Amino acid sequence: MAAIVEIEYFNSYLIKKMVNSSDYPAFPGILYPGTIESDVDHQYYIEEARIRGGFNNVSTDYGARAYLDEQEPLQQHRFNSLIYSGVYNSRTGINQTNVFAVGTAITRSADPANGSIQLVYAEDTNLLVFQTNKVSKALIDKDTIYTTESGTQTQSGATVIGQIVPYRGEYGISDNPESFAVYGYRKYFADRDRNAIMRLSNDGLTEVSMYGMQDYFRDELAKITPESKIHYVTSTLSSATLGNSSVFNILTSSLTSGLSIGVKMQYSIDNGVNFIDVNGYVIKTEISGLNTIIYFSAIVPAIVNGAIIRFSNNYQSKIIGGWDIHNKNYVVSMQTSPYDVSSDDSSFETVTFDEKINGWVSFLTYKPTIIDSLKNKFYSFNEAELYTHYDNTENNRGLFYNVRKPSNVTFVFNPNSSVMKNFKTISYQGSNGWEVTSFVSGFEGFDSNPANPPVSGQAAYIQNKDSTNVVRSYEEGLYTNNVTGQPQRAGFDRKENRYVANLVSRSAARGGEIIFGNAVTGIKGYFATVTIETDETTQLGGAKELWAAASEFVISSY
Repeated sequence: MAAIVEIEYFNSYLIKKMVNSSDYPAFPGILYPGTIESDVDHQYYIEEARIRGGFNNVSTDYGARAYLDEQEPLQQHRFNSLIYSGVYNSRTGINQTNVFAVGTAITRSADPANGSIQLVYAEDTNLLVFQTNKVSKALIDKDTIYTTESGTQTQSGATVIGQIVPYRGEYGISDNPESFAVYGYRKYFADRDRNAIMRLSNDGLTEVSMYGMQDYFRDELAKITPESKIHYVTSTLSSATLGNSSVFNILTSSLTSGLSIGVKMQYSIDNGVNFIDVNGYVIKTEISGLNTIIYFSAIVPAIVNGAIIRFSNNYQSKIIGGWDIHNKNYVVSMQTSPYDVSSDDSSFETVTFDEKINGWVSFLTYKPTIIDSLKNKFYSFNEAELYTHYDNTENNRGLFYNVRKPSNVTFVFNPNSSVMKNFKTISYQGSNGWEVTSFVSGFEGFDSNPANPPVSGQAAYIQNKDSTNVVRSYEEGLYTNNVTGQPQRAGFDRKENRYVANLVSRSAARGGEIIFGNAVTGIKGYFATVTIETDETTQLGGAKELWAAASEFVISSY
């Protein structure tokens, strides 16, 4: 039988109102005054507030209570504002990092006309704020006051984030915070919207892409778009593991491109016509013999063998930036698609900037996911794998992400620029193992296409230029003469520690040429563009040096 007890608010807590007392049969509730036992909607559990229940004894505290009830509790996206929490002190045990008191001024807003805040970086007693169209610094624990003499002074203030002071120049980081890199007092980033690579240092903002590479970055940054795209990988199911429908064996040869962790799966049993989204994600992949074992985050409905499986992945273009502490270079990789979508050379451009010469010094052949340096080591990520660069212990030169690519140097022969020349030979000083993969003259201007009318797929006008055969390296050009039985070289030969070779034209005869055939050596032009590249056999992965290159030429008589 329930009892009716008169209680005072100051002496007890009303803990819980019971909707159905049968849920707690061992703990009958106490009826509120004026109710009957069967009125279960008014049963309460209470707890004594006073210690030992004594009158006027010490009372327990009510604790934190929320008093504010907003009429329209809508979430706001303040894209241009900064907010800070309470303090954290590990020595005293104070941790208020989750305390955001709305009664105090804990926010600081930048100009919304400059777009959203993409990145913040703490430097000494300032906070660098990178917006889409502006770079500023926010003072920390201090404010700036302006004097009557038009000067400024700083003073300690009660605010954590002080004034936001913009840097001169209408530059921002666009929506590519991944391009940010820092070394010492220099910061580098990309402003895609203005076709610029920027440096922020003590002298302010500088557009370093202007140093001899303005046209290049204008073209390459224009390919980086903020729109999201979808990549598909299709395959035919060969078999499913019994008892676990979330694991499948898929023939590796049937995958049209790479498959990475985190992509979504769809399937169809109608030869790829009706794809059904399974809402499962790839969480792990393994190679087992000829098959690829794929694990999903969700149980996939039963699928018959031979079904078409399609993996979809949303991606965006990126500008990956980082600091190479080994060579003291800023490395930036402009990628129209991530590595798991495409690893082709046409999908990325990776270049380096050197402060010592204020110029862009090299094109790189790798496509990183993340770039960073730590303790005098330069690292990069490729998907989920970490790689150390400049590792020369096992002839790893030119080897990036287990793919070896040759190193090359491209330059221009242009002596006596106003004189038409015949380039006859090519020579270089350096190590063995270099070959000339391209030796071409300048274009001679637009001529009408000989096809009249032009053949489908060909331009109405063409540009003629002369080119030579590939000049093989000292080792790859070695062959045995069938007549004499003596070894000869079809490419570079070594003379007095220099590698020399004749240039053999491979250009077809054109109308209007006065002499063509055995009487002609080399190629003709005002200048020649040459590419020298490491071969694929000579001390693979070893050190190669190239000190100088030259070409013998004569003034053309025609």
